Amino acid sequence: MNVMTEVHPFLDGKPKRMLIDGNWLEAASGKTFESRNPATGELLANVAEGDAEDINLAVAAARRAFNGPWSKFKPAERQRLLLRLADLVEEHIEEFAHLDTLDMGTPISRTRAGRSRALGMLRFYAGMATALHGETIENSLPGDYVSFTLKEPVGVVGAIIPWNGPLSASIWKIGPALATGCTVVLKPAEEAPLSPLRLGELCLEAGVPPGVVNVVPGFGETAGAALASHPDVDKVAFTGSHLTGQSIIRASAGNLKRVSLELGGKSPDIVFADADLDQAVPGSGMAVFANSGQICSAGTRLFVEHKIYDEFVGRVAAFSKTLRVGDGRDPETQVGPLVSDEQLKRVTGYLAIGRQEGANPLSGGERLTEGALAQGYFVPPTVFANVRDDMRIAQEEIFGPVISAIPFTDIDEVIERGNKTQFGLGSGVWTRDVGKAHKLARSIHAGSVWINCYQAMDPAVPFGGYKMSVYGRESGVQHLEEYLNVKSVWIKTD
Repeated sequence: MNVMTEVHPFLDGKPKRMLIDGNWLEAASGKTFESRNPATGELLANVAEGDAEDINLAVAAARRAFNGPWSKFKPAERQRLLLRLADLVEEHIEEFAHLDTLDMGTPISRTRAGRSRALGMLRFYAGMATALHGETIENSLPGDYVSFTLKEPVGVVGAIIPWNGPLSASIWKIGPALATGCTVVLKPAEEAPLSPLRLGELCLEAGVPPGVVNVVPGFGETAGAALASHPDVDKVAFTGSHLTGQSIIRASAGNLKRVSLELGGKSPDIVFADADLDQAVPGSGMAVFANSGQICSAGTRLFVEHKIYDEFVGRVAAFSKTLRVGDGRDPETQVGPLVSDEQLKRVTGYLAIGRQEGANPLSGGERLTEGALAQGYFVPPTVFANVRDDMRIAQEEIFGPVISAIPFTDIDEVIERGNKTQFGLGSGVWTRDVGKAHKLARSIHAGSVWINCYQAMDPAVPFGGYKMSVYGRESGVQHLEEYLNVKSVWIKTD
């Protein structure tokens, strides 16, 4: 196994502090928590553990910056700032790839491939900074009135991100905030805080004024809860579980702050007998196995037309066994570890539930406990056959490399069954029939429908969902609107 062993420059053995008002500070409590490599258990860094007192300091700094110098920045100045940040991220993009691989286990091949998305998002938001505008609206009042709208930044944004894509998730929150003129307090996931902290360093290097971007690592029940309920936060942007999303909505009620949520999923991936199976087998497999299944829109409910069910599911199971599971630092690794012991217990718990409910694991199904992998949180790609719609593994988000394969007979049936879920984030369709493709695209209750592909994403195309999966959208023009207030202006001219 060719595992990278060089020392990462950011991991210098010193505790990682939080960024507040342009300064790197210890937690007010003096507490730290450990960030460990989930592939090996090795300690990467001790990180400052922020709590309510630190959140208060960060929000106050963000408010001062919003009311102060940052409010004077013109759109073109914010654009230049974002472009400088993008250039710095590009200069250090290999460093970020290694950090994310070390911190949350994703194979280095995947974190390197994600560089174009991270940079594309920053440059898209930079482009949008000068394209935001209100509009003049013809009104019907008697007399002479001019009416128009202004687009103004919401204010202080509390951003809470997950661990399954630390760099991209950070940019998805910081980018629109900077483009629209907001300020932000970013609370990274405690499982993977290193890339967000490194990004904070580059924000300062790019010239982001003190207080505009603050990064406070800590735990959800302390730092996250304090940020979500803070009376001087104008908006919360959260990505994570739907249960936490519900608690954030309740916490937002105090000052009726704006809320945008990107939550969980249990996405249907539908394969018809007329599909190109040579494309659909690896496509539907990696729709789940990529990032060890730790993707909110993963196509974990694999609906396969009955006449090809046995053949297709068998081929997906055979494909899963060809994937190399291992330390993400090995360039040959295709499936890395789960992010933590807690996540490992969750996923292996569902593997046991699936067997108890009568599902048949054609591949995987148990934690890997031999050799070097025994030190990490490894679960192999797993394909369950004989799955029914009412099984928990077919209804609940597992967030691991686990496919639940379900047969169907016709298109109307699979539409109805595919939509029988509390979620509605992503979906896939594999078919050569353009009529079927269009019917499914209009009929599936999900924010994204991928046809003969899966997980295609672009900064200009909105991403979000229906039902319990989302409030609002990320990416695209719609994302920027989540960070803006609309003000109507009336002028009587006669």
